[in-house]
Amino acid sequence: MSAPKNTFKAALREGRFQLGLWAALGSAYAAEILATSGYDWLLIDGEHGPNDVPLMGAQLGALRHTPTHAMVRPPMGEAWILKQLLDQGAQTFLIPMVESAEQARALVRALRYPPHGIRGVGAGLGRASDFNRVADYVTTANDEICLIVQVENRAGLAAIDEIAAVEGVDGVFIGPSDLAADMGHLGNPGAPEVLAAIIHAFSRIKAHGKARGIMTVSLPQAAVYRDLGADFMAIGTDVNCLVAAVGDLRRQFLSEAAPAARGGGY
Repeated sequence: MSAPKNTFKAALREGRFQLGLWAALGSAYAAEILATSGYDWLLIDGEHGPNDVPLMGAQLGALRHTPTHAMVRPPMGEAWILKQLLDQGAQTFLIPMVESAEQARALVRALRYPPHGIRGVGAGLGRASDFNRVADYVTTANDEICLIVQVENRAGLAAIDEIAAVEGVDGVFIGPSDLAADMGHLGNPGAPEVLAAIIHAFSRIKAHGKARGIMTVSLPQAAVYRDLGADFMAIGTDVNCLVAAVGDLRRQFLSEAAPAARGGGY
């Protein structure tokens, strides 16, 4: 027996577009509902969602035997939390605010067993090895880890070629909202200057043979990103889907007009 097959990583290598959704409610029950909704992957968000390691672990368990792949975003790319999430069964990671190749190389090492990295050999205590029932987990796990680094400011853009060239980085995800803010367009990720930066980043990522990822809650913007060549993309969050659904239901019953658009990023 070997480490579980990373279906998301395999799809990226085969050039199959992967559609995703953000899971930020911090609920394993909600994640289970989302996992049977037809998306290729869900992002368990520990950066902005109210998630800690036990909550993220519970959501990984809820997605374990579903067709939807679990991606995890920790608050920061620190080795201590990555090793806990690895042992909980996470195989695909989205790491926020990556600004240099040095940082990307450190992340690659944090996610791999020695001699290629610094991951602690303790997966027998966790879900990753099916609680020590997978005999050759430690010798096969490295190949099934997928690292997506998130570039979301001008420093990261300036180093995009060096970051994308790092061996062990499987994809680069552009964060439009934070990038827009850093470029002086807070709250306007669709600004022409931001779009131009995304187009440039996509071209450089592709040149290095890595997958290009992005996220938006605007379907027209999602269509633009898909046309630009996004290989994987999230098109909403469980939070905004819930807010929209309950608000629309009430307004439809009362025949009220929809409110003006508002929000604080995605």
